[in-house]
Amino acid sequence: MPTFTKAERLSSKVAIDKLFETGKSFHNFPFKVYWLKTAIGISSAQIVISVPKRIYKRAVDRNKVKRLIREAYRKNKDSFYEKLNNKKISLMFIYTSKTIINYKEMEEKVVQTLQRLSKNINSESGL
Repeated sequence: MPTFTKAERLSSKVAIDKLFETGKSFHNFPFKVYWLKTAIGISSAQIVISVPKRIYKRAVDRNKVKRLIREAYRKNKDSFYEKLNNKKISLMFIYTSKTIINYKEMEEKVVQTLQRLSKNINSESGL
């Protein structure tokens, strides 16, 4: 059973700042994704999930969206890890939609985003 462990969470402020400063990004509605290849970390990918307070004022709504994203990522991360080919990355999902989509749609969007991210990572290493 796939789990989402502490080692898979990116919590270092220094690492998050570096992700914003030197990382690459792309939009895949409803997400903006920042990613950066790293050499540190126990897990293949360390992730941060962010839902802006300016879009969702109520913490209940922000937490619900984060739970949906986290669960969709947890269920689909194994295929993503296989495509990484032992590379280590840091990534951040920022939810940008003004409406909360249901879980089925959220999972489809997370899978699309992970596929696009793996293509970006693999095409960059081919250069």
